[in-house]
Amino acid sequence: MSVPAAYVGVIMIWATTPLAIKWSGESVGFLFGVSARMLIGLAVISLLMLVLRRPLSWNRQALRAYVGVAMAIYGAMSLVYWGAQYIPSGLISVLFGLSPIITGLVAGAWLGERIFTRYRISGMLLGLTGLVLIFGVDFSGSIEGLFGLIVVVLAVLLHAFSVVWVKKIDAQVSALELTTGGLFVANILFVLTWVASGATLPEEVPNRTLWSIVYLGVFGSVLGFVLFYYALKHLQASTMALLTLITPVLALMLGKVLNNETIGLVAYMGSGMILLGLVLYQIELMRAPCEE
Repeated sequence: MSVPAAYVGVIMIWATTPLAIKWSGESVGFLFGVSARMLIGLAVISLLMLVLRRPLSWNRQALRAYVGVAMAIYGAMSLVYWGAQYIPSGLISVLFGLSPIITGLVAGAWLGERIFTRYRISGMLLGLTGLVLIFGVDFSGSIEGLFGLIVVVLAVLLHAFSVVWVKKIDAQVSALELTTGGLFVANILFVLTWVASGATLPEEVPNRTLWSIVYLGVFGSVLGFVLFYYALKHLQASTMALLTLITPVLALMLGKVLNNETIGLVAYMGSGMILLGLVLYQIELMRAPCEE
């Protein structure tokens, strides 16, 4: 598989994921939505492993990598699903657009990647300014909206640490194994969370919610992660974060057209500053030839 093909696949899946996340929690609660998604994902990818006769590696390095992947699947996704109850889906994608900057900072500390250049410093400052603008949005007295923003930003931080950790571990396993192992560990954590919270199964699942969960389970949790970690094995962690540059724009459009979402002029200005900051931050990478 070519790296550009993986890029396109991840962009399309990530652009539709925020809206599907918002729909998947309707009438059933965020915990059921994320838990059901990951359970479906584990079932699908386990079947795929059986069909392909691909055994799962259980050496120490592989296990560490699975835990690193689970940090994003369980930790970051749980936070995103909670936050999605209170903020527009397009805004979730915009906030995740900050991941190149955060991932680059973490990668610079852990992996020694070069990050402090003139363009990157300018991009960081512009992106952070955009984030400040978004946090200044009037949520009409809804404290949940502010908490939703904070929680999604925390999810971005957790996702960035997960990406760099997996890259640093450099386990000699396939992207398919990474995804399977990460989903296996994450599902154990979701089951424990479900039991500890005393949650119960919903009496009825609306059709849109059901199909959103199935879509996320198959595409978001299997195909998306496989493509992502396949590309991650071939590229720098900071380069991988470039995938989020186009997805916020597409997600904002989908939220507006399909879910009648609006985030206001100030939030759009902040989103634009974040995207422009990302362009500046990644400008040297975009000038470089695409790695085959």
